[in-house]
Amino acid sequence: MKKLLLFLVLTCCFAQVHAEHLKGGFFTYRNTGQPGSSPGTIRYEVTLTVYMICIPVGTTDPRASATVPVTIFNASTNTEINTIDFPKINQYKIGKSVPEPCVTNTPLNCYYEVLIYRSNVDLAPSAGGYVLSYQRCCRIIGISNLQPPSNAVGNTYSINIPGTNLHPLGPTNSSSTFLTNDTVVICRNSFFRYSFQATDPDGDELHYSFCDAWVGGGQSTGPGTGPNTAAPNPAAPPPYPLVSYENGFSGTTPLGPQVTIDPNTGVISGIGPEIGEYVITVCVEERRNGRTIGFNRKELHVKVADCSVVKATLDPSYVNCNDFNVQFSNNSPNGVRTSSWDFGVPGISSDTSSLAAPPFSYPDTGVYMVKLVVNRGDQCADSMTAPVRVFPGFFTNFNWKGVCANFPTRFFDSTTTRYGVVDKWSWDFGDLTTGADTSRLKNPTYTYPTPQPYMVRMIVGTSKGCLDTVEKQVFITDKPPLAIPARDTLMCSGDTMQLRAVGDGLFSWTPNTRMLNANTATPLTWPTVTTTYTVRLDADGCIATDTMQVRVVNLVTLRMPADTTICLTDTAHLYAFSNGLRYLWRPSLETEESREVDRFVVPTLAINDYKVYSRIGHCIDSGMLRVRTVPYPKITLMGDTLICFRASVQLQASHNGTSFEWNPKTWLTNANTLTPVARPPDTTMYVLTVRDTLSGCPKPSFDTVVVNVTPRIHASAGNDTAVIAGQPLQLQATGGVRYEWTPGTGLNRTDVANPIGFYDIDPEYIQYFVRVFDPYNCVDSACVRVRVFRTEPSIFVPTAFTPNHDGKNDEVKPIAVGMRTIRFFRIFNRWGQLVFETTVNGQGWDGTIKGKEQNTEVYVWVCEAEDFRGARYFRKGTVTLIR
Repeated sequence: MKKLLLFLVLTCCFAQVHAEHLKGGFFTYRNTGQPGSSPGTIRYEVTLTVYMICIPVGTTDPRASATVPVTIFNASTNTEINTIDFPKINQYKIGKSVPEPCVTNTPLNCYYEVLIYRSNVDLAPSAGGYVLSYQRCCRIIGISNLQPPSNAVGNTYSINIPGTNLHPLGPTNSSSTFLTNDTVVICRNSFFRYSFQATDPDGDELHYSFCDAWVGGGQSTGPGTGPNTAAPNPAAPPPYPLVSYENGFSGTTPLGPQVTIDPNTGVISGIGPEIGEYVITVCVEERRNGRTIGFNRKELHVKVADCSVVKATLDPSYVNCNDFNVQFSNNSPNGVRTSSWDFGVPGISSDTSSLAAPPFSYPDTGVYMVKLVVNRGDQCADSMTAPVRVFPGFFTNFNWKGVCANFPTRFFDSTTTRYGVVDKWSWDFGDLTTGADTSRLKNPTYTYPTPQPYMVRMIVGTSKGCLDTVEKQVFITDKPPLAIPARDTLMCSGDTMQLRAVGDGLFSWTPNTRMLNANTATPLTWPTVTTTYTVRLDADGCIATDTMQVRVVNLVTLRMPADTTICLTDTAHLYAFSNGLRYLWRPSLETEESREVDRFVVPTLAINDYKVYSRIGHCIDSGMLRVRTVPYPKITLMGDTLICFRASVQLQASHNGTSFEWNPKTWLTNANTLTPVARPPDTTMYVLTVRDTLSGCPKPSFDTVVVNVTPRIHASAGNDTAVIAGQPLQLQATGGVRYEWTPGTGLNRTDVANPIGFYDIDPEYIQYFVRVFDPYNCVDSACVRVRVFRTEPSIFVPTAFTPNHDGKNDEVKPIAVGMRTIRFFRIFNRWGQLVFETTVNGQGWDGTIKGKEQNTEVYVWVCEAEDFRGARYFRKGTVTLIR
């Protein structure tokens, strides 16, 4: 158990020490000018700078070793000379704590933990020189331009101390030294500049380039410090393997094709790729008096952040060869508050804009210089210029001849330009089996290996800078395309026929007896018997053949169908059975013969005779087809009508056929007669179908009558009511547009919806009837009963009610007599809870609270009302609920 625990502890410590953490590094050396401790040696001060992930403040990290092993190799034999432990002389952090003023969303944090190791190394001058190397595993996880897993890939940092073979003064050289100001912010899809500049103490000329990063160390957990362990000691000898880059990246394009390095300054610039961390290695060549004397290299992991740089960024150039209109925009729009454009037209000042993405129409052809200034007068102001070439009239196209595999296919550029000359071509013939399928000729030739479709691309340009791409699919076959429009045809004996084939090349026909122009696509022939001809097409040695048959006849066969009868105004189908090649119908249906025998006509006479001529060359025959027309049965039907709801109407019709039928039969009485009675509940369309089985017209006639039904009248005279004698009572009828009240007793009018009644007469009850008319003069009726009280205006409420659902006294409700309105009627239980409230006369309570039936109990009610004179009445009392 103790052994297992010890193993786990060691394993955890090992995993921590070997975890991914490195982010770059480089060597430098300085010739001190002093002799080494051994005779004949030179003392070099060698410095190793290592970048790693940041260590939290106040903590330590065992990966920031106090010493590192640096191995020295003989550069001529790659054999190990010695391994020296370099002590750490400095350690610090670099990063950003203050936002960049012209970068939005600047990443603020520690970027790198920088470790500086240094030691003196005494080496004797030699012809081949020396290699110093340090190896460590591993890199951080998720590096965007390396194939995963990047945290399983180690590092090799190395430098050469040159010998005399490279340069006579090689051993006296001091290397170039990279700066460590690695705090440049790179933003995705934004332009950036990042200096990898180095200085040289000897004043040597420096040349910069991207190069591959090197692998070193591994993830082996075995004992010792071999080359596959996380910290090899000694380091493995050179040469060193290269890291594997992701698709779209390489050592020379570590940030993609849009980022380059200036070979003279070491400044990296371009458009930042997508968010992520990327490995960059920059190699420096030192030249003294034109001859290489030394090399150095710096590897660094740089991070591309989700930020944006305030920048004026234009395309390198603008070319429009279609028209005079150019659309501009800033390729780095983030953080831009103002834009000032000058489109570069000389002699005018109106060629400006303050839009973010302005269009501009140039007045003439030519080369202009557009300028963009962003945030003018601001600390984040920036500007850029770019040339604009405007030369419309550039039309691109190409054609080809020859489509056989293993035979030359000739391509022809048919591009035209109005300005300048077409002088640039770049062809890609689309053969994926080789990289040699290209050409820069105007009219190149290419031989395809196999039959299949190929996508051919031509990029063509002019002396004015116009450039365009044309892509077309070229179908390569094993033989040239050959088509015969008519493979089997007829001809009349004694006639001459022209044969026809379609293709591109040399033609030959067999047999060629009784034939003219046998070596063309359209020879003439006059065979006396049925003959099969073979045509041969030769397209630059690629051969195709096909056949066609010419059947020779002495006469035309023609058979006519039986005469027919159709209904007048219908279409007749004219046809015949024949072997003819051309047909003509009379009376004249067309001016020229047709290959089709079928015709469709609308005869207008009772008897119609149609004659057809069928022809094969000079052979001809004719036939006759008679078409008889019979009128459809005639129907006379009444017009559409309108009836009131629940009313009926008698339909009326006549015809000259032999039978008839009404549809639908629903709501029809005597539907088997021509005068049925219709009583539909809503608007209905009735269709009368008439047939005539004796005339010869096989089709029925149809006619319709629509019975429109008015909407139902919802006549109402209001609820029964009561009134105090001497006070007015307003009645109210609804449901129509016109009203008639009877009797007129006490009413001020009998022809309105809302008459007013006055009652100073004896009857205790009066019942009124009202007839309600709709807009169509349809009528319905209703009645209302008025009780006349000989008392003062009052409110009546019963003292008890029995809500047992028997329809008698189920509710307690106010009955207001002589009142214009009830202001409120309220019922309370013995606890003062409001159980019911209304302002409607005659509306009552059913003895439930929230749907629950209440037990027998006494309730208090209060009511306030207003009579027709405006006087208010207040009453209260009790009512007993009895169950």
